[in-house]
Amino acid sequence: MCKKEDFSVSKRWRMAFTVIYFTRVLISLSKKILAKNGPPLPTLSHITIDAQPVDNGSSHDKSACFHEIDTKKLNDTVRNKNFEAFIRFGGVKALTVVLGTDIKNGISGSEADLTHRKKLFGPNKYQKPPAKGFISYVFEASKDTTIIVLSACAILSLAFGIKQHGCKDGWYDGGSILVAVILVVAVSAVTNFKQSRQFEKLSAKGSDIKVEVVRDGRRQLISIFEVVVGDIVHLRTGDQVPADGLFLEGHSLKVDESSMTGESDHVEIDERNPFLLSGTKVMDGFGFMLVTSVGMNTMWGEMMSLIICDMDEQTPLQARLSKLTSFIGKAGLAVAVVVLVVLLIRYFTGNTKDDLGNKEFEGSRIKFGDMMNSIVGIVAAAVTIFVVAIPEGLPLAVTLTLAYSMSCMMADHALVRKLSACETMGSATTICTDKTGTLTLNEMKVTQFWLGKETMNEGTSSEIALNVLDIFQQAVGLNTTGAIFKSDSATFVEISGSPTEKAILSWATFYLGMNIDEIKQTSEIIHFEAFNSVKKRSGVLVKRRKRDKVVCSHWKGAAEMILAMCSNYYDKLGMLKAMDEEERLQFGTIIKNMAEKSLRCIAFAYKEVAEESGQILEKLEETGLTLLGIVGLKDPCRPGVRTAVESCKAAGVDIKMITGDNVHTARAIAFECGILSPDKELDNEAVVEGEIFRNYSLEERIEKIDKINVMARSSPFDKLLMVQTLKKKGHIVAVTGDGTNDAPALREANIGLSMGIQGTEVAKESSDIVILDDNFTSVVTVLRWGRCVYNNIQKFIQFQLTINVAALVINFVAAVSSGKVPLTTVQLLWVNLIMDTMGALALATEKPTNDIIAKPPVGQSEPFITRVMWRNLLSQALYQYSMNLMLGNSKRRTYLWGYSRTGCF
Repeated sequence: MCKKEDFSVSKRWRMAFTVIYFTRVLISLSKKILAKNGPPLPTLSHITIDAQPVDNGSSHDKSACFHEIDTKKLNDTVRNKNFEAFIRFGGVKALTVVLGTDIKNGISGSEADLTHRKKLFGPNKYQKPPAKGFISYVFEASKDTTIIVLSACAILSLAFGIKQHGCKDGWYDGGSILVAVILVVAVSAVTNFKQSRQFEKLSAKGSDIKVEVVRDGRRQLISIFEVVVGDIVHLRTGDQVPADGLFLEGHSLKVDESSMTGESDHVEIDERNPFLLSGTKVMDGFGFMLVTSVGMNTMWGEMMSLIICDMDEQTPLQARLSKLTSFIGKAGLAVAVVVLVVLLIRYFTGNTKDDLGNKEFEGSRIKFGDMMNSIVGIVAAAVTIFVVAIPEGLPLAVTLTLAYSMSCMMADHALVRKLSACETMGSATTICTDKTGTLTLNEMKVTQFWLGKETMNEGTSSEIALNVLDIFQQAVGLNTTGAIFKSDSATFVEISGSPTEKAILSWATFYLGMNIDEIKQTSEIIHFEAFNSVKKRSGVLVKRRKRDKVVCSHWKGAAEMILAMCSNYYDKLGMLKAMDEEERLQFGTIIKNMAEKSLRCIAFAYKEVAEESGQILEKLEETGLTLLGIVGLKDPCRPGVRTAVESCKAAGVDIKMITGDNVHTARAIAFECGILSPDKELDNEAVVEGEIFRNYSLEERIEKIDKINVMARSSPFDKLLMVQTLKKKGHIVAVTGDGTNDAPALREANIGLSMGIQGTEVAKESSDIVILDDNFTSVVTVLRWGRCVYNNIQKFIQFQLTINVAALVINFVAAVSSGKVPLTTVQLLWVNLIMDTMGALALATEKPTNDIIAKPPVGQSEPFITRVMWRNLLSQALYQYSMNLMLGNSKRRTYLWGYSRTGCF
């Protein structure tokens, strides 16, 4: 027994010694290795792995992956909507794998990855037809009738001058005319060439739209030209599809393919029809698409590469000036013909004498060459009369004015899409404007929250019953088109979506403690009804994965409209209560009080329905809902809006606000912006609801339209109806719009103004001018520039016609009375050249002043040359003629009705 115990003890000692010895050896070895800066030896509990990072942007890996797909075949599949070929590719999920795209996070978005994709699949740009060169504009300027007549006259003058006076002295007149013609052609060609280049820049600016893509798990706005194959694009109502692609996921997505197919019916996009074509417009719903083709590999790119942007449209003002120039030219030609006939009669009847006092025509004794020289001189005098009558500078002045005003308006946040809008805006008598984003900052913030009939203060979400809090988080997180991105460190949160969506999501995240990713993972969306401008609400039908037999309908929208759908409500303690008529009136009072504080009221409601056996519900419940709560969002007015509204009123322009908010919110904002004045506080006709206005008869609308300043709870049809009524009343109407449904009103108005930030691509394409900063102050700036264009052209016409009339009278009277013209063709051409270019530059580039906005609008039917202009023009011309008459008589070289060439200028 003792021996066994001794053996056991000695065995344990030997084992302990071995362990201690082995440990000392390991420590010794580790010290040696650490001294050499080497890695530590592995142990059973810790293993150090030297892992090298994988280069996701490796060209080799990516190209190997991309080369597995036949890009031409894929392009043809999407373009031709070949569903069988699409199935052979393995469907959209298989294509995301091949294109290196994560369905949830998109592509990485690294510089190397983007560069490689652009190199392999091409950029999202189309090849434009070559622009006209400078020589083309030279040829166009040379085709002008006046230039051709002057060129012919110059050649004849040059030929007869050389014949009569020799090469040394005979080229002066003809050569001078040719030099003047060349300068006029050069100035015209340079001006038109620069204008075309400026229009090309503006066109490129207008086509550079913003697209929302998912890259590296984040939604971000990028230029349409930066979209690459493999991108996941988020599409919403009003967006333009930026490239060819395939439907990934979404709800109620419908597109307008009329621009590609000519069919006006909207096409529903889903798993059965997943093909999306570049250039089409999203008319309803929302969704995500996988980009498969870009740029010239799309049908839209091929079409656009064949289209030459025609920026040579003739505006109404240019048309009126062309008629004026044509009339003046015909009058000048008639006077020139009279002068020619009179001078020829005087010459052949022997009533003209040379410098020595001898008769110029002596019948058969005169040489043929001398007679031809005299006839050429007479023709030259008639041509001079014709030249002096034509205001050559008018087209140049209009071109310079429009081009200069467009560039200045661009700097003032207004992109002109149609030239005619520049001048039409100056005649506007009424501006129909949206509220959100135009009169206000479009920076929403939740400032009030009502749960039941109690208001909840910030920081008191713990007082909300858990069952109500859970349902409310679902209502916000599922019934939204916005998104929340959280960084790995959880310190950075980025929220995307419309301003209203961002405000509600931000409030729910930080105040209610909502985790949107967790909510979406535990729920399945069956059907989604996007926000509708008529119903003014959005809804979602969902099924909780933990409760297979229960389907829940969530609604969000205008508070009074959601309230009308409710039969119950929750209080703060989570108790479900029935809503009787008295309580419904109390909720209505709560909404009214919030609206009178300029708050936008959004209500949330829901209803749970148990699925029957085997029956799948696909329609949202719209009655018997339970009211969850009401939030009030504050959107402050823009700085300077009140001053801009007052400026418009002083200029004789009426401002009408058209909004989807309720009457009380609309009235409060209108007072804050200055659209409604205190004297109209009790005027019930100044504020009207869209439904009431819609139900008026035509005669009632025409009678009451001038008294209406605010239209609340309006639909796009109500806006269109107001524009049509105003136009029937004789108003020149400018309308602002940002939504897809605003397109009819924007087209119907005399001037359509779309919003550059919040505006959809459908609205922008329907408009004449894009307000880049969505600010009403910029609308007033456009009004100022419109009046400035009209005013500058009037100044130039008065300036040039004064000189032309004076010179015409002087030459006509002198030619008829004495047979000589004091102002030669060369003199008039050089005077006109200096006058046209310098005068046009000076007067066409004047900027609008404060005085111009204080004048009433100019009607489009009013004569372009007003009575005041005629008075100034004729009095100045008479003054110049009288002064030249006096100067000529003072030198004793002029008779009362006859001038020598030394008597003038």
